[in-house]
Amino acid sequence: MHFHLEPVQRTACRVFFFVSLFIASVLPWDPADAEIRNRVVAIVNDEVVTLHELNDRLQELTGIPPDEFRARSEDQYLDARRRVLDMLINEKIALEKIKELDIKVSEKAVDAAIERVKMENQLTHEDLLAKLKADGTSYRAYKEEVKRELERMQLINQEVKSKIFLREEDLKDYYEEHMDEFCTKARIRLAMIFLRQKDLSNQAEAEALQKEARALLTRLDQGADFGDLARKFSDGPGAQDGGDLGNFEMSELSPQMAKIVQGLAPGEVSAPIAVPDGVQIIKVVEKHEGGVKPFEQVKDAIHRILFRQELDKKYSAWLKRLKENAYTKIIF
Repeated sequence: MHFHLEPVQRTACRVFFFVSLFIASVLPWDPADAEIRNRVVAIVNDEVVTLHELNDRLQELTGIPPDEFRARSEDQYLDARRRVLDMLINEKIALEKIKELDIKVSEKAVDAAIERVKMENQLTHEDLLAKLKADGTSYRAYKEEVKRELERMQLINQEVKSKIFLREEDLKDYYEEHMDEFCTKARIRLAMIFLRQKDLSNQAEAEALQKEARALLTRLDQGADFGDLARKFSDGPGAQDGGDLGNFEMSELSPQMAKIVQGLAPGEVSAPIAVPDGVQIIKVVEKHEGGVKPFEQVKDAIHRILFRQELDKKYSAWLKRLKENAYTKIIF
């Protein structure tokens, strides 16, 4: 489990779906309890991290109340708490940098971000409000947190992303070194009309089925729709779906079937195939040859991979420099 300040999408995903802010108005208030909750556990320049913030984020990321987590494993609890505290310290440092650079996010940008979340996750506004209520927060608090995350994203764009440059040679080197990642297996989509023989010992019935199959092939040659004929005549799987059998890797087919379909192009059908319990007519619906995808086809995907790697590296270095110049004191 990783507990560090995630850049961009991962951070946004955490904010959009695991917002869990303290709502004082709905909690019983006790002065002694409040004092414990608000005890300062770290000082970061002019900012502080409270025990409540630490416990709240720890539960948010682990899904376990801190007391229960500690009871399960003291060592894991302490390690997780240390990582979460480090995350919160990083966020405070980033917040000060945002203020220093006077980075601002408009109300329109916040609303647009929320609309994207709703659209990408097929949520109505009422769905979102219900989710927030279940997480224990208000829409106003949610918008404020989204705004802070957009500010952090803008900070990363300005201070880190804008300084990342990838050469074409870097992309090609990655492609050649990881060519196995861009291999695709040969796949084929098949449909079938199956004429079942009811009496397996009846030779006359077997011959009649062969004749019926040849008649169906003639109709197909004359332009009849394979799916319509399958729905009307087939006794096999997928008959109601036009005989569709779905997709297969070539290695999944029997040697006999693989040999038959190997010579068929998409859209072509086989001659009648005698099987122990009847006759089959196979259609190749789609066919995708296996092999290594060309560089141009995967170039953008490689760019995203290398960009993420470079972003993580430069972000860590940038954050390290900020922390070296910040006053940080942990109080436990």
